Amino acid sequence: MSAAAQYTPDASGKPRVLIIDDSAVVRGLVARWVEGDSRLEVAATCADGEQGVRRAKELQPDLVVLDVEMPRMDGLTALPLILKAAPRARVIMASTLTRKGGEVTMRALSLGAADYAPKPEAGRVAGAETYRIELLDKLVALSPRQKVPSAARPRVAPVSAARPAPRPGLIAIGSSTGGPQALRDVMSAIPRDCRVPVLITQHMPKLFTAILAEHLSKCGLPAAEAKHNEIIKPGRVYVAPGDWHMTVRREGAGLVTQLDQGPQINFCRPAVDPLFETCAAAMGRNMLAVVLTGMGSDGREGARAVREAGGQVIAQDQQTSVVWGMPGAVAEAGLADEILPLKDIGPDIARRLRGV
Repeated sequence: MSAAAQYTPDASGKPRVLIIDDSAVVRGLVARWVEGDSRLEVAATCADGEQGVRRAKELQPDLVVLDVEMPRMDGLTALPLILKAAPRARVIMASTLTRKGGEVTMRALSLGAADYAPKPEAGRVAGAETYRIELLDKLVALSPRQKVPSAARPRVAPVSAARPAPRPGLIAIGSSTGGPQALRDVMSAIPRDCRVPVLITQHMPKLFTAILAEHLSKCGLPAAEAKHNEIIKPGRVYVAPGDWHMTVRREGAGLVTQLDQGPQINFCRPAVDPLFETCAAAMGRNMLAVVLTGMGSDGREGARAVREAGGQVIAQDQQTSVVWGMPGAVAEAGLADEILPLKDIGPDIARRLRGV
């Protein structure tokens, strides 16, 4: 009997994970991690992209861990074929913490991968443990079986009907899982003649944030990783560097960026909360905060500070979020002035910039 015939797809009700990696050691390691997690189960393991595509079609897994560099068919080539073969599957790219790994990851995200997990350098035991925790948490968060039906969630409504919305003087955006593609969609709708700075904290490691900034520059406004004590200029995009918190400080009539490697906040560095809190303190009611798709609740307390200062908050809706953790936390705390689908967020920002 074949492995496909032996496998009972819905026997346990747990999210099923297909692992595709050319390294037998890595396949075995990740399979043991998944098997050891009571929230997940292994559907199958595959040694290359060709086999992965076939098994994805046979097994219809909920989740796929896809290595980038493999013989016969690499991860980028296999990705669209897997998504076609198993349309409901969420794919996590396993990529290296290198410039090349970052470039491939960005391309994979634009092709439909849900997220990525950076693989540690060979021999780094501490890095392997970090990878294990991050990978398992992302697999659980991305599982379609873990999504709570909309009807089961408390009814959430925007709160801004009676609140005036002044033209923003600064825009701050926070995002995590699913964020890179969401950021591109939002930034593509902001007019090139925008005279307001945009500050972004995306949960990403070093190297990856620099590549993210380069990709966002193609959307229209010039974008780059922020530098410490950099004067914030209108019409520019500043991305928090990986492993550094980004905040702002008022200096005379203007603002400057501040970078620090203080403790993680909400298990993250960079974190969204300190960016929102310092922007709110500096800009008051002329601050617009946007919370996009992402795991966890980072951004909620920052959104609270924005609201208390008189600023405005937009949260992405559940239906268009890859993970409705961060925007959901803001919405369910009653801190969102608008709860919008992704396609409407950029145009809404553009409308606000026009003062209408």
